[in-house]
Amino acid sequence: MDTTDITDITATLLRSWPLPMPQPDGDKEVRGHLLIVAGSTEMPGAILLAATAALRAGAGKLTLATGASVAAQVAVAMPEARVIGLDETALGGFRHEAQHQLAPLAGKVDAVLVGPGMCDTAASCELMRHLLPLFAGSRLILDACAMQVVRKPPHFRFEQPVLLTPHAGELAQLMGLSKDAVLADPHACAMDAARRWNAVVALKGALTVLAMPDGTSWAHAGGNIGLAISGSGDTLAGIITGLAARGAPLEQACAWGIALHALAGEQLALRFGILGYLAREIPAEIPALLRNLAA
Repeated sequence: MDTTDITDITATLLRSWPLPMPQPDGDKEVRGHLLIVAGSTEMPGAILLAATAALRAGAGKLTLATGASVAAQVAVAMPEARVIGLDETALGGFRHEAQHQLAPLAGKVDAVLVGPGMCDTAASCELMRHLLPLFAGSRLILDACAMQVVRKPPHFRFEQPVLLTPHAGELAQLMGLSKDAVLADPHACAMDAARRWNAVVALKGALTVLAMPDGTSWAHAGGNIGLAISGSGDTLAGIITGLAARGAPLEQACAWGIALHALAGEQLALRFGILGYLAREIPAEIPALLRNLAA
């Protein structure tokens, strides 16, 4: 694929594309209200990683929805959040009736993240089909299990763009390709997916490609191998969602989130070494990086 029309995500680009900033006298509502639907009995930490990252990215108000079996523990671990316990399936997913528990938030949240740490693919897809129209007025980010909604029906298209955040293996599965085919031409695959599903697609990797349905695309190379660790993707999704809750369009929130995530990895590598830092340590780097990039 011709890459001459792909814009590199650099500090210079981001400084020319400033994030929305709340007025000094604004309250937490002005900073943005976000909802994260995530986690499971086996992976309750995923929602905590994403939630912490979202608040570190500057969002003001946080609501979490996770399995009823772990909701109390999540609430204690994340005292900044309102926590809703969702009815669960026998396989640990969320029942589609959970839409009724979330319906009161429709029109009241600025950004929604669905997917980190979720399980039971069939149940997740069914719930996702109900949540799409429910939160049509919010910036919507789908990660992990929630992205499987694009596989049924075969010619699925979002009515309005949402953000998908697959790595190469996930995109290969979603598109019916081999992982090697995706790695061979990530730009072409990301663009094809964006057009096919009417989505903003962030294909994650050492080279991350961000593609829009209209053909606009960006690329980012940075960070280090230390970011390839359990929970890292959850923190990236949280950073992006926090920026989207502040009012950034999906593509801007994603471009900034990708860069911030990579820079956090670089900062942590200086302190701990390239290998051995933890995903939970990434969010704490974000506020200073935001300040420096805005300078």
